[in-house]
Amino acid sequence: VYAAWVSISVGCNNTCTFCIVPRLRGKERDRRPGEILAEVEAVASQGAIEVTLLGQNVNSYGVGFGERRAFADLLRAVGGVEGIERVRFTSPHPAAFTDDVIDAMATTPTVMPSLHMPLQSGSDRVLRQMRRSYRRERFMGILERVRAAVPAAAITTDIIVGFPGETEEDFEASVSALEEIRFDLVHTAAYSERTGTPAANMPGALPQEVRLSRLTRINAVQDAITLSINEALVGRTFRVLADAPAPKGEGLLQGRTSTDKVTLFPGGEELLGKFVDVRITEAESWCLHGEIAGS
Repeated sequence: VYAAWVSISVGCNNTCTFCIVPRLRGKERDRRPGEILAEVEAVASQGAIEVTLLGQNVNSYGVGFGERRAFADLLRAVGGVEGIERVRFTSPHPAAFTDDVIDAMATTPTVMPSLHMPLQSGSDRVLRQMRRSYRRERFMGILERVRAAVPAAAITTDIIVGFPGETEEDFEASVSALEEIRFDLVHTAAYSERTGTPAANMPGALPQEVRLSRLTRINAVQDAITLSINEALVGRTFRVLADAPAPKGEGLLQGRTSTDKVTLFPGGEELLGKFVDVRITEAESWCLHGEIAGS
């Protein structure tokens, strides 16, 4: 095991109208820091060199036991565990994201310069309907501060199109957000009803063909952005953790850069679990291709 996932909380206190998680998992319940650190130390002793901290809303960690800076402190503590060379986390919520977390990212060498921050929509009107407790301007401000403190940060997000009542203007607001922010990668979805969620009964449900058309259109915009970002990396060398044989291509391994970009390169299984310097030779919108530096 080279990479481990460690839960820091379960459940969620948010009430997003499209999400079933609070109903299924209940209110957010945080694990104590000592318990989390003990688990991180245990996986490190078993050979893990990368750990990802998991929670439905990681940056609200600590509110339950009265420590509002607890997540930033936890990042620094996990980053100092012997044997752990890479720390990641997912997912934060824009409404609760604070500058102390940005500072922990910037000043803890083992915390990787990558951030997944779900936007969901670029339209403030749709964000209100989704019951997302932030607006586009606040979201943009957070990312500006992240990029100022961690210039190399790769930022990814989630976008839902075709939410009940979404107009063409609302959809174009999401497109313009992607064009303005230039995310490294976007996980997109056409809205689909989830039984038991408030949005499932909202008026203004869009025809499936409209939802899928908007999904196709926004994917085309983001694919071009991602490809442009990745093509700028060709010729550069990155430290990649080789974590698995590539799913396609005999003799290829796959791994991730510090910015969490999937990278494919030739190599034998003796390299699995090791860091390899890979020079990027080709870029696609979903991955990088490279060769071991000096080979």
